[in-house]
Amino acid sequence: MINQDINQERNRAGNRGLGLLLGLLAAFCVSLFMIPAFVIQPFRHQTDWALRLAIGVKHIAPALTLAALVGVLALSWYLWSASKSKWSRTGIIVAVTLSLVAAVMVRQNYFEWMFNPIKAAGFVSAGAAKLGDKEMVMTVRVGAEERAYPIVQMAYHHVLNDTVGGVPIVVTY
Repeated sequence: MINQDINQERNRAGNRGLGLLLGLLAAFCVSLFMIPAFVIQPFRHQTDWALRLAIGVKHIAPALTLAALVGVLALSWYLWSASKSKWSRTGIIVAVTLSLVAAVMVRQNYFEWMFNPIKAAGFVSAGAAKLGDKEMVMTVRVGAEERAYPIVQMAYHHVLNDTVGGVPIVVTY
């Protein structure tokens, strides 16, 4: 009886350790997605070292999340059968879900989601434009027709198809 109690306690302690490892692997997967997502942001200053770190993480994240996901799934399989607690199983489901979502997200170009294309550009005359004194614009002239595109708008949208002087153009920033 005493040996059986000792073995049960060892199993519980081992399962707690494996549960901790499961949580760490899930957190690792999520961090591989979150580091580039929080560091690489348009219109916000990024230090050189942080940008290098984020780009490096973004580069290796697909392989590392796949490896960590395999570990998460293996640990989850073992811990699911070893645990009867509703809370333990809920933790396993959360760890697997977070790891799966992170493994999918690192394979997406979610930076493109930050920018919305301009569906139809609207223009006003130079006299009616309400631009600040220091606001920069990109200008295009084709023949006698001219257009100015505010940098703030172009930096957000990146691409605009337009026709100037009867010539189709693509404006990009």
